[in-house]
Amino acid sequence: MEIVAAAAETLRVPAAVDLAAIVVGALTGGLLAAREGFAVSGVLLLAVSGGLGGGLIRDVLLGDLPPVALTNRLYLPTVAIAAAVTFFFSGWLSRLTGLLVVLDAVTLGFFTVIGAQKAQLVGLSSAAVVFVGTVTAVGGAVIRDMLLAQRAEIVQPGPYNAVAALIGAAVLTVLAGPLGLGPLPVAAVVIVLVASLRVLSVWRGWAAPVAVDLPGRARERFVRRRNRIVRRRRRRG
Repeated sequence: MEIVAAAAETLRVPAAVDLAAIVVGALTGGLLAAREGFAVSGVLLLAVSGGLGGGLIRDVLLGDLPPVALTNRLYLPTVAIAAAVTFFFSGWLSRLTGLLVVLDAVTLGFFTVIGAQKAQLVGLSSAAVVFVGTVTAVGGAVIRDMLLAQRAEIVQPGPYNAVAALIGAAVLTVLAGPLGLGPLPVAAVVIVLVASLRVLSVWRGWAAPVAVDLPGRARERFVRRRNRIVRRRRRRG
């Protein structure tokens, strides 16, 4: 009972900054819509998906209905205001790309922690906690890309997004489980880790790994090595 009470107390702390994370997600989605020349309805729709999409998916998966996005009186009006800002000030926001990258990375970390901790609160397994934390972090981006009729960013080689959230959620389960650290220190460590991975991957050009053919690689290396040996023998001969 004490563990559950501590988890519930922890969830109220991220909820205080949850609104700020939603604003950043909504600004990112709305700005993409504005750049694509969408109508006001499109800007609003992408702002909603960016700010609330991951949380909606999380609450449906956990059976927490109706979702918090619909029961909290501040969420939808806040997203609407963020959409209006992107609609009227998209040019100004576009000049803040560096700041938005950092804020988006921090938001990714917050959503990862909020989703994973909420999954822990209902007693899910570690694997399920990692899954829910990752889906909460990137679910909004997936919905956004679907509305843009493009392949989801998280499945393409590029800067860490889902990979950062996945690593962060996995670290959370280890720190909060076997190591038994307090919920607040765990949340702080994971947010910093996820945000750092995301920002560094953008700035340094790191790309998420893609599928490899290990037998094929081994065969190619063997062929190259054999050819080098043959050439050396010919030179000696």
